[in-house]
Amino acid sequence: MANRAFATIRLEARGPVALITLDRPDVLNAINQPMVDDLNAALDAVEADESARAVVLCGAGRAFSAGFDLKEEGTMAGTGVADWQPLLRRDMDVIMRFWHLPKPTIAAAHGYCLAGGFNLACACDVTIAAAGTRFGEPELKFGSAILTLLVPWLTGAKKAKELLLTGNDRVTAEEALAYGLINRVVPAGEELDAALAMARDMAVIDPALMRMTKQSINRNYEIMGLGPALEMNLDTAIQVESMETPERRRFKDIARADGLKAAIAWRDSRFEGEE
Repeated sequence: MANRAFATIRLEARGPVALITLDRPDVLNAINQPMVDDLNAALDAVEADESARAVVLCGAGRAFSAGFDLKEEGTMAGTGVADWQPLLRRDMDVIMRFWHLPKPTIAAAHGYCLAGGFNLACACDVTIAAAGTRFGEPELKFGSAILTLLVPWLTGAKKAKELLLTGNDRVTAEEALAYGLINRVVPAGEELDAALAMARDMAVIDPALMRMTKQSINRNYEIMGLGPALEMNLDTAIQVESMETPERRRFKDIARADGLKAAIAWRDSRFEGEE
């Protein structure tokens, strides 16, 4: 497999391992529509190349990914279901490609792994995290929807509700490991080497056996209802993004005028002093 530089990611061959690097470090690898296109093209190339037998996904700079680009989503303000449906469908589908890819996928997370970036890490077969990584799903804090609702399938209902309904975006790597959201915590700076080493261990296995075993595991989740549950949540996300409430409108107005931090400060200050 030839190395290839896209506009927003890099694709490299590390022996039998395909290394995909999210490469928008100036915005903490926020996922925009060009990145969705680039990821799909990279995964097409990996899937078609028999020499690529495992995939590692990582992020350049200070983060794995802070999630979907809020500035890009801000341009959709005031649009309806018909506008949001194809956009969110593409976003969810590219995340789930890592789940469904016939070859094993490993995420090497560091820095910030949040929202849509966290969804990407959850969709990979294995996630290895650097100590100090921060995980979480803060979408509700931003007046947005959780797009790919994999967390309940990894943690169980009680912990999923605690994490998601509070918008907790400060989950430590050690907590994420205890909750079943990731597989391993390694010293900072060693996460990529650890992921590549595991990918090489997987790459020596007969690819037909690897593919069939991964599909069998995934099929168990399909039988339990994962596919219909994600589709139902996608419908919910489309409705959330296209609806307007007074509170949501005010939050977005402040965010556009004064920035996201100001909008969050307004939201958090409304009930100060009340018991």
